[in-house]
Amino acid sequence: MIRTVNQRLLSLDILRGITIAGMILVNNPGSWSHVYAPLRHAEWIGLTPTDLVFPFFMFIMGISTYISLRKYEFRFSRTAAMKILRRSVVIFAIGLGITWFSMLCQTWNSLSDQSLPFFARLGQSMWTFDHIRIPGVMQRLGICYGATALITLTMKHKHIPYLIATLLAGYFLLLINGNGFEYNSSNLLSVVDRAVLGEVHMYKDNGIDPEGILSTIPSIAHVLIGFCVGRLMMRTQDIHAKIERLFLVGTVLTFSGFLLSYGCPISKKIWSPTFVLTTCGLGSTLLALLIWLIDVKGYQKPTRFFESFGVNPLFMYVAGGVLSILLNNLLFTYQRETISMHGFAYETVLRPFFGDYFGSFLFAILFVGLIWCIGYILYKKKIYIKI
Repeated sequence: MIRTVNQRLLSLDILRGITIAGMILVNNPGSWSHVYAPLRHAEWIGLTPTDLVFPFFMFIMGISTYISLRKYEFRFSRTAAMKILRRSVVIFAIGLGITWFSMLCQTWNSLSDQSLPFFARLGQSMWTFDHIRIPGVMQRLGICYGATALITLTMKHKHIPYLIATLLAGYFLLLINGNGFEYNSSNLLSVVDRAVLGEVHMYKDNGIDPEGILSTIPSIAHVLIGFCVGRLMMRTQDIHAKIERLFLVGTVLTFSGFLLSYGCPISKKIWSPTFVLTTCGLGSTLLALLIWLIDVKGYQKPTRFFESFGVNPLFMYVAGGVLSILLNNLLFTYQRETISMHGFAYETVLRPFFGDYFGSFLFAILFVGLIWCIGYILYKKKIYIKI
């Protein structure tokens, strides 16, 4: 019998790394006009492989939250609450900072044809708060982590499944009574976001912001499911029993999500309840498979690439975002035309030799490889940057 009472599961780091590498990959094609179908999000209803990477990370975040909060013995204290709130605010602020930096660079370039003094141009570029997008990926992570951590320190764990069911059922009622499955501005999610945030602070997609206010409700339930799965894992000593339970949970959640999708369509953009169930189920199944392959069978070498992403996940995601902004906004003149470093790499180097789609895909692969180099240096030096 193999026991893993205090042993760290490498597979958890690997799955975390796969999701981060996947998020960076799908966010950085050579051209958004030439992206293979599996690397695109579903337009509205449905599920693609790309739709899985973010919810998988949130599922893992729930498991990691259970592991990290054990040191407090799941008892609420002022010290624990302040650390949780501080981390939530930092994650949210970093996400907002990335958005601000992107808008700064774009505005700076857009003012290049205006003969403005340097500091006037810099001031206009920096002051974009009147139309900056407030929601975002990191912002959602910060909110959901904070909410999950505080809930699990103040609520009996045996009652958490009931809270999850209440959140998902309540959100479903909001959707069916508020045009929640309509892909336009009549959708209740859009109405609330426009009323609270203002249209200028939202993502522009038929009035729907995929990280909007109301869809945060099922997102919290999503992380809580991860927490419950983490509790189930860590309370089970035998690693084979862990795998069996993860497969069982994964099967039940996945089939529940797909079966219920006949009445509640699966949609990432509104984070529908069936999207939560299906992606958590698939995440649990994949984690079980990885535990069997890596921690039981010992197939570790083929997965080492992802470990560099998995041990510094948020830093790697942020590094990818910042580097992507720089490559898209650092301009130079080539053959009498202004072009970005991103554009030069795709249009001049990759596209002529590999074609539109494969060249675009190859750019994304090379970009992930570049970020991996940063992560590998940190990994070899045993530098772990906690956010």
